[in-house]
Amino acid sequence: MREPAFWHRQSSWISLLLTPLGALYGLVTGRRLQREGFDAGIPVLCVGNYHVGGAGKTPAVLALTKVLRDLGETPVVLSRGYGGRLQGPIKVDPERHAAVDVGDEPLMLARTVPVVVARDRIGGVALARSQGASVIVMDDGFQNPAIAKDASLIVIDGARGLGNGRVFPAGPLRAPLPPQLARTDALIVVGDGSAAESVTVAIAAMGRLVLSAHLRADDAPVALLRGRRVLAFAGIGDPARFFRMLPTYGIEVVLERAFADHHPFSESQIETLIAEAKRDALTLVTTEKDLARLRKAGGLPCWAKDIVPFAVTLEFDSAAKLQMFVSERLFRAREKKYR
Repeated sequence: MREPAFWHRQSSWISLLLTPLGALYGLVTGRRLQREGFDAGIPVLCVGNYHVGGAGKTPAVLALTKVLRDLGETPVVLSRGYGGRLQGPIKVDPERHAAVDVGDEPLMLARTVPVVVARDRIGGVALARSQGASVIVMDDGFQNPAIAKDASLIVIDGARGLGNGRVFPAGPLRAPLPPQLARTDALIVVGDGSAAESVTVAIAAMGRLVLSAHLRADDAPVALLRGRRVLAFAGIGDPARFFRMLPTYGIEVVLERAFADHHPFSESQIETLIAEAKRDALTLVTTEKDLARLRKAGGLPCWAKDIVPFAVTLEFDSAAKLQMFVSERLFRAREKKYR
């Protein structure tokens, strides 16, 4: 879906009109958060958001799996597989599956780390354990009580924050903020800006960890695109952030095309973008997540092979703090499970 503009305005008659629905939705989700979850038998670390839309969650999942591997762990990512048709539980195979099967984020992640997609998260735990997982990383699912979490790491964009701070559909929050804050073990603030300051202060006041991180472009796409004129397109939670990032690496964005998050591109839409780019002698560039949705079983179709994916990595200002936090949480989880 495309985020409505009023979600990011503090005063809007549409938001006020939808506030009663938001209160009802918040009541249901708030109560749901109180439920006891299933004990997976191995540590479960959840990476989530307080709100719908993008904030850097997928790069955070990849960064967390790297930390776990550095600690000698065998992480398996568990995802609901948003946008995919398969119910699961199933292990994602990038050579056999497409985004229409398992969702774009699982397909993208599966090129780096084993990923299990399952609508029934408990069934997904069983499959992850059968794959030799020593720890499960939940990609999203913070508001879902099905699985008990040993630590929840919440990602928030420093520039966007929580929009108008209201609960869906009056605003972007998935549940009332206080119970979400209470269940937050670590907050990851991505990028600069002061929009997340109130949340940062609240988490720090509870004695929880606050980490600062920034998205850094990988060397290969920067080397390929620096100095070039491009047509940038994206169907992610915050396309504008992607468009703003490109010029910081010396890439001239001549045209921008924004689509709704998880937009299912058709061949004709891509052909239109290719024609626009050729007309103005531009290079087509998009995000890794968007490129994942263009992949068919077996790889990219020929009509998409000239599109450059702009890969990014989430880098923490203090990687040592993250590693220490993860190590401590794993120790606590195992001490509790084996007691």
